[in-house]
Amino acid sequence: MPDDILDAVESAGHEATGGLLPLNSYENRVYRVDIFDAAPIVAKFYRNGRWSDAQLREEHAFAQALAEAEIPVVAPLDDNGTLHQHGGFRFALYPCRGGRWPDLDAPDTLRQLGRLVARIHQIGAVQPMPTRPVLDSERLGHEPCDYLLDVDAVPPTLVDAYESLIDDLLDRVDAQFEAVGHVTEIPIHGDLHPGNILEDGEQLHIVDTDDCCIGPAVQDLWMFLSGDEDARSRQLGYLLEGYETFRNFDRRELALVESLRTLRIMHYAAWLHRRREDPAFVQAFPWFGTERYWNEHILSLREQFAALDEPVVTD
Repeated sequence: MPDDILDAVESAGHEATGGLLPLNSYENRVYRVDIFDAAPIVAKFYRNGRWSDAQLREEHAFAQALAEAEIPVVAPLDDNGTLHQHGGFRFALYPCRGGRWPDLDAPDTLRQLGRLVARIHQIGAVQPMPTRPVLDSERLGHEPCDYLLDVDAVPPTLVDAYESLIDDLLDRVDAQFEAVGHVTEIPIHGDLHPGNILEDGEQLHIVDTDDCCIGPAVQDLWMFLSGDEDARSRQLGYLLEGYETFRNFDRRELALVESLRTLRIMHYAAWLHRRREDPAFVQAFPWFGTERYWNEHILSLREQFAALDEPVVTD
């Protein structure tokens, strides 16, 4: 409730005016809070049971290390610590940053983004993160698909088609990871898509390190590639031109792009199902769980099966 939010913010030492604005978030609860004689701040209340205290503090330490290295990542405020508790909820406070989504067709923007990602990975390579999860097919593919089948989320008329398809897809994904062989896994942002980039003037800001994890560098790059093969190749070229200003990129990882996209689609379906009883979720995703949704989900997975056979995108 509004009073709970304001009391929590004031318990961390900030005098709230009473002005509140809910911000777009379905995993946590996030609000812009107006502060007397100071700039607004953002209060982020964490969904209970998702992360341990140690994992949240590790995420905060990662974001703070990036900010200290003058990488424009929005890091939590340190008010006698970054992780606070009030009324049974854990929360963190952030500076309020505005902006718009960047123009990912602009070469200079892609080069700047590549440079920022490389600098994040430079810090990640030396930042200990022992409690954060590893990005792999077990966590993002096998476990979510097993969950959906165990809870009978898929309509009975589509179960056989879904089960056969995911078995074949996961075999292909696992084989692709094995074929690529060992790649260096480091702490990464983990969920770096255009919605987590804000452009303010000529400056890019990176937000929401909530899903930081251990994984290959390409995970923080592939979600900026879109369009036909020529467009994706051109975008990748600009990204890597910027990236390799600061850090070498192992091009073997490019063979994992469609496998990573497949795992993201699988994981997202299970995420939706696990959130289906959240009142905010029901309003935002009224179409989830319908037979039409599952038909479209299966179609997306079939398209990924074909995509796994397409030539690897190159710069």
